[in-house]
Order: sequence, then structure tokens, then C-alpha cells
Amino acid sequence: MFIKDLLKEFTFDLQIKNYSKRTIETYNYNVGQLINFLETHHDISDVEDVSSLHIKKFIQYQSEIGNKSNYINTIIKSLRAFYSYLVNEEYVSLNVLAKIKLLKEDKVVIKTFTDKEVAKMIGVYDFKSYLNARNKVIIAMFVDTGIRMTELINIQSGWINETNIRVFGKGSKWRYVPISLMLKKYMIRYERIKEGYFKNKKLDHGNYFLSRSGRPLTGVQIQNVVRNAGVKANVREDIRCSPHTLRHYSIQSNLRNGLDLYSCSRIAGHENIQVTKRYLQGLETENILELASKSSPLMNL
Repeated sequence: MFIKDLLKEFTFDLQIKNYSKRTIETYNYNVGQLINFLETHHDISDVEDVSSLHIKKFIQYQSEIGNKSNYINTIIKSLRAFYSYLVNEEYVSLNVLAKIKLLKEDKVVIKTFTDKEVAKMIGVYDFKSYLNARNKVIIAMFVDTGIRMTELINIQSGWINETNIRVFGKGSKWRYVPISLMLKKYMIRYERIKEGYFKNKKLDHGNYFLSRSGRPLTGVQIQNVVRNAGVKANVREDIRCSPHTLRHYSIQSNLRNGLDLYSCSRIAGHENIQVTKRYLQGLETENILELASKSSPLMNL
């Protein structure tokens, strides 16, 4: 059977299982790369003709064209999911990905904002208009909660509680993230301005953050809000002004301020604590020493 046809079926199965649009697109693209490689370099289009050697050659090819280990590992994970589906549906009897190991990844230390830069970014927007108030709270919410961009976009007004927000996260999992008194203050002012702005307009969407026309925000719009704040706050040029960098800042700040790794992992919505540990790599030595001094066994007796 043609691999292309099986990919369509696999995609449909992901939709049934309620995978996110972004995840489905990633799986599609990565499996599609394998399909193109097999057709172009080995004249293979039937799934039964694919062997582990072909997969290894594909991984080698990805490395040769300059892709890094982190990126290639994402492809391997997509292929694993695809082949697990093929085995479960009995399209193949042998999983050619079974013995394919992930590559050793380079430790990438993501540079993030300083406290002063974040304060300036929040200060870029005020409460003098609906859009400004919305944008200010968007930046503040990223900083305070460390949620992902898609999670922020999907927040419904009914998910907002007095001291926390219910978040629909990665892997279709729900969790609660705490909100500080300062963020709550910002949110109260934003909600009042939002109510006045949409007073005479019929809203078809219950999203907490809406566009000027009352529609859910897109990822591009959110990115522009963050990027614009970074430019006006004169953030260093080597810092990527993005929602993910704000998330990185939030998680690092929590760790730096003494929140334990397990609690931080739960709030961030990480699959396991190992993912959260990566954020420790960006902490400076003096921050680690400060944390260690606060947690001194002798001082806490």
C-alpha cells in the first residue's frame, strides 16, 4: 500500500483523537519529508518496501543538509507515531523505527529577558484603549503564568477564577495556573474596558482575549503584540521577542525565586520534570548559588 495513502488515514485518526492542528501539521510535514526522500532517492512508494536502513539513510541525509539534532529528533518522533499507527492497524508487521534511537542533542541555552526589559515591555501598553489594555494583559499574563501562546489564545472568559486560570494545554490536558494579585488587578481593569468596548456589539466568541472585531486572536497577532513591545522597550537585539521567550523567562523566574522544580513543572504543563530541568541551563551561576543559599539544610533546621 502507498505510504501517501496511509499518511492521509493517519492524519484522519489524529483528528479523531483530537490532536491539535499544529501537532497534526508537524506530523504531516515530517512524514511527508520521509515520503519525498524515499521516492526521490530510492524510488520507493510502497510501505512494505521500507526498511530500517532506509530510515537511517534518511536521518543521515537530514544531518548532511545541515539540520541539527534537535530538529531531526522531532522528525524521528513523528515517524515513530506514524509507524506505531501502522503496526496497530496491521498495515506492517515490523516496526522499522523500533531500533532507531534519538540523536544526542546539543544543550541549547536560550537567552531570555532581564527583569528590567520585561517591566519595560509591560509598560509599553496602557489602559487608555481596549487594544492597549488587552495587549498589556497579554504580556503580563505570559510573564505571570508562563502559559503557551495557543493556551492563551484559547482561554475562555468562563475559565477565569479568582486566584487561578483553567488552561487547556498540550496533549489535550487541563491544568490550573495561579495568577498573582498584580495580574488580577490588571485583569479587572481590562475586563471593565472590554465590557465597555463591546457593550453594543454581539459577541459570537467567548475567548478572554478578542480582536477589535470580536474574533479570537491568531498566533501572528499575539506574536506582533510581543514583538512590538520588545522593539519599543529597546530589548537587546540578540533576544528573540516572542511568546515562547516570555514563557522561558517566567519559568526561569519561578525557579530563580525559589519555586521547587516539581511545582514549576506542573504549572508549566510539562510532560515530565526532565523538560523543566532544561530551563535551569539558562540560569547564571550566581542565581544557582543564591538558590542554594536559600535552601541550605543547616539554615533551615
